[in-house]
Amino acid sequence: MSWPAPDDVLLSTSLATYLDKKLLVLLRDGRKLLGLLRSFDQFANVVLEGACERLIVGDLYCDVPLGLYVIRGENVVLIGELDLGKEELPQHMTCVSEAEIRKAQKAERDATDLKGTMRKRMEFLDFD
Repeated sequence: MSWPAPDDVLLSTSLATYLDKKLLVLLRDGRKLLGLLRSFDQFANVVLEGACERLIVGDLYCDVPLGLYVIRGENVVLIGELDLGKEELPQHMTCVSEAEIRKAQKAERDATDLKGTMRKRMEFLDFD
């Protein structure tokens, strides 16, 4: 087994290895952004070119174009390189329009809210 040289260690822990590569960035609020990494700084603030937000609801998805996008480092949870040779999504996923995905998001949010409301109403039964 060979150990990495000091220069290799520094590069492997830096975002410099991801420059000009397509990345997936997961944000603290749960959003998923895709784009080419063009710049970064010591605070992990990043600049994505050709960025889009991937919205997923069940088996539906939509990529909403954002253009050039600056992300504050404190909002970044995860950064990962996308393999361009592989399919990004499973076969069963269906691409839909932005209007359709927003409607599906609203329906999902309403269902979650209703579930929470019902749980509060039934709390006195102490099912836990």
